[in-house]
Amino acid sequence: MNGTVPETVLAKTKELIAASTCCAAAKKAAEDWLAALGTEKEAAAARAYVEELERDIMPLENLIAFAKSPDGARVFGGRAGEVAAHAGELLAGGKKYCDCPACAAAEAILAEKAAILR
Repeated sequence: MNGTVPETVLAKTKELIAASTCCAAAKKAAEDWLAALGTEKEAAAARAYVEELERDIMPLENLIAFAKSPDGARVFGGRAGEVAAHAGELLAGGKKYCDCPACAAAEAILAEKAAILR
């Protein structure tokens, strides 16, 4: 792979792709970026990847509202209240984003976005 991209970004990208909570669009953007490393397509793929992650990462306020909604109840079932409570605890602890595997990987990747968008 490209020696100028931090290994942590590459590792977190692979974690994102493998995460069961990763949406199809983010997985494709990650795969496209990995495939484009070191090519003339890298810059465009990097922009698309970062933009997708910024759209997809779930702020805790949004997660709480979703978990408490009828749609959230359909997605989380009987765990909706637990999800909302957990997100509330994270928010109270100073966290900004959901801590599911996909969001955790996205947050780590976005912390290094300057290295991706170089």
